[in-house]
Amino acid sequence: MKDILKILQRRRFMKLFASGTAGALTTASVALGADRSTLKPANRKAKKVLMKVGCQSGGTSEENLAFKARHGVYNMDGGMPKFIPGKGWDLEDSLRKRDACEKYGISLDAYHLPLTSAGIDRVLVPNIMLGKAPERDREIEMIQQMIQVSAKTGVKLLNYNTTILPVLRTGRTIDPKRGNASYSTWNYEEALKREQPMTVAGNVDADEIFERIKYMLDRVVPVAEEYKVQLGNHIADPPVPDQYKGIMRWNSPEVFEGMKRFAKLSDSPYHGFNFCIGSIAEGLRDPKNDIFPIIEYFGKQKQIFNVHLRNIKGNYNNFQEVFPDNGEMNFFQVMRALRDVEFDGMVMPDHVPKHEAEGSGEQAFAFAYGHIIGILQALKDEAENA
Repeated sequence: MKDILKILQRRRFMKLFASGTAGALTTASVALGADRSTLKPANRKAKKVLMKVGCQSGGTSEENLAFKARHGVYNMDGGMPKFIPGKGWDLEDSLRKRDACEKYGISLDAYHLPLTSAGIDRVLVPNIMLGKAPERDREIEMIQQMIQVSAKTGVKLLNYNTTILPVLRTGRTIDPKRGNASYSTWNYEEALKREQPMTVAGNVDADEIFERIKYMLDRVVPVAEEYKVQLGNHIADPPVPDQYKGIMRWNSPEVFEGMKRFAKLSDSPYHGFNFCIGSIAEGLRDPKNDIFPIIEYFGKQKQIFNVHLRNIKGNYNNFQEVFPDNGEMNFFQVMRALRDVEFDGMVMPDHVPKHEAEGSGEQAFAFAYGHIIGILQALKDEAENA
C-alpha cells in the first residue's frame, strides 16, 4: 500500500512540475513532504484566497518602491509620515507617500504609530505606556490626529506596540548550512545571568500594563471607529515567564491567554492585532501545532488585521529567528489556516536573517517575498481545482 501511495505521489509531482508554475511547484512539494493529515480533505471546498503579500521595510523612497514592485509586492505599511512635535503627523507628507506608492502601482495600506517596539526611552510618545498624567493625554490627542491623517490619506490600518522594554535578544547564531547566515537569538536562562538594569518605568506588573493600554484605547478607538481605521497591536517580543528588568509583558507568561485578555479590552471591530506569527510562536511550547488554535480563535473573531510571517527554530524561552522555510512551522499550513478564517490583509516578513555580504538584507527579504507569493499561488490553485 505504501509503495502504491509513493507512485501516486510521484505521478502527481510530475504532472504539477510539467505545468511550470510557482504555485504548482509549491503544491507539489507539500504533496511529497507533508504528512497525509495536513493535506486538504477531498470533500472540503477550499475557500477563496483574500490575503496578499505585503511589506513594512524600507519606507516609500523611489529606490525601495521600485525594489518592491520588481519582487511582486504591491501592498505595504509605509512606516510613518513626518512627525510634528505636539501635533502629530504632517498630512501633506502623508499624501506624498501615497502618491509615491501609486506611481509603482503599490497600495499604501498601513502606517506605524509612534508606539513602537524600540523601548520606552526611544519612542516619540513614551508617557502613554508610562501612565504619566497629564502628558499621556496630550500624546493620546496626537494619536487621535494621526488616525485622522491616515483616513484622509486612504490608509485604513495603523499598527502599533504597547511595550516598555524593547525587543529582547541575547545574541546571534551562525548557521553554516545556510551560507553562514546569522540568526537573532533569545535564551531566557542566558539573559538572567546578565545585569538587568531597571528602566525609568520601575516595576510594572501585567495589570498596570493593561490599565494603561485600556486608558488609551478608550480614547482612541471611538476616533478609529469614526474614521474607519483599524488599530492592530503587535504583542511584546518575546513573551517571558516572569518580570524582566522589572517589567511584566502583557502577553506573558501564557501568550494565548494574554492575547485573549487584550482582545476583550474593546468590542470594536477596529480593535485587533498586528498578528506576528513569530512572536506568538516564541511563547509556545510546540509552535508547529499550537499556532493553529490561536489563528482560528482570533481569525473567527475578525481580529487579525495584519500578519508578520516570521519563523523560529526552538520554542518558549530559547529560539532563533530563521528563514521562512527552516523553522518549526510549516508556512503553507499556516497560510492555509489564515485563508480558512478568511483573513484578507497583508502577509509580510518583518525580521530576516543577516549576513556580512553586501546586499544580504535585500536578498533575504526577496527570498521571503518569493516564499509568500509561491504559497499564495499554491493556495489559489488549490481553491480553483477543488
